[in-house]
Amino acid sequence: MENLNFINPLLHGIIPEELENKALSFSTKQLVCAGVGTLIAGAVLKKAGHQKTGAMIAGLALPILATAIYKKIKKSSDEKAVSGYSDTDIVNEHA
Repeated sequence: MENLNFINPLLHGIIPEELENKALSFSTKQLVCAGVGTLIAGAVLKKAGHQKTGAMIAGLALPILATAIYKKIKKSSDEKAVSGYSDTDIVNEHA
């Protein structure tokens, strides 16, 4: 067989544990603060006369806040999965 040492394992989805553990993980609270902060910074820049820069900075707020909402929803659905209840179980109990 040929020597295939030149193939990069990252191209095949093999991720070393060191890289996996170094991933940044921000809490939902930190993301919300960052989103609100970018909105405030954008507004201040617009009032100071930097229209384009303020619009660019304020434009970052929506993706940051959307990420915070996604993390919150994912966390609550993970907790439901761990507890073993689903939405249909809750509806059937009250019916």
